[in-house]
Amino acid sequence: MDVADEDAHSTRRQPGRPRLPFERIVATAREIVDADGVSALTMRSLAGQLNTSPTVLYRAVAGRAELIEHVVDHTLAEIHVDFDDGATWQTDCLISAQAMFAVLSRHRGVAPLLIERVPIGPHALLMRERILARLLDHGFTPAEASMAYATLARYVIGFAAQLDGHSGAREREADRLTSLYRDLDGAALPATVAVAEHLPQQTLESEFEFGLHLLITGLANHRQADGSPRSEPLVTEPRQRGTGDVFPSVVDRE
Repeated sequence: MDVADEDAHSTRRQPGRPRLPFERIVATAREIVDADGVSALTMRSLAGQLNTSPTVLYRAVAGRAELIEHVVDHTLAEIHVDFDDGATWQTDCLISAQAMFAVLSRHRGVAPLLIERVPIGPHALLMRERILARLLDHGFTPAEASMAYATLARYVIGFAAQLDGHSGAREREADRLTSLYRDLDGAALPATVAVAEHLPQQTLESEFEFGLHLLITGLANHRQADGSPRSEPLVTEPRQRGTGDVFPSVVDRE
């Protein structure tokens, strides 16, 4: 049965209770996604991992698309942020983005799912509510809060989706590029040669942190330019750290 057949089967959902704990079904599905990507997740492959039949799985979920939604929300449930009531909104945004990135770094197969479709699972809804509430409490208008939240989310997702989990391969590639840049014609490409020792050595993680601070600082400056209440300085070492908060979005990979 291919993916299209599995989605069609969702209209023939079997009655009764699942014979396997639902948490085990979702956790095993995420293990497949983490190891081999979402394309490897089918009802048949999942049934094989669980030593059961696809029919049993259809008693738990309507189909593959619903299963993927549960995988995403199951992952977002790992994101926790302890907000300090006295913290600035910049710190709130910083620790939330860092926490989500940390979770997606652990579950790199899930990150590519967060691209097109907004997650609406219970953990996604609750965490989104918390971030928006903090922005509104700090004087953001509804339009500002929505745009700030979406922009920060896209930034996190964009970096997380590029994580491939092969740090050794990235280090070897960085060494190769350093050597290549260093040997370039300095007269023709002087700027590239000047940064040859630095450019390839940057990691996605270091670039994420650098850009995140720029993004939040830029948002603060934008609010001041628009006449919004003056923003507090960005706290680069937040007093409260967590393991994340939820941002959009999810795509069903059919």
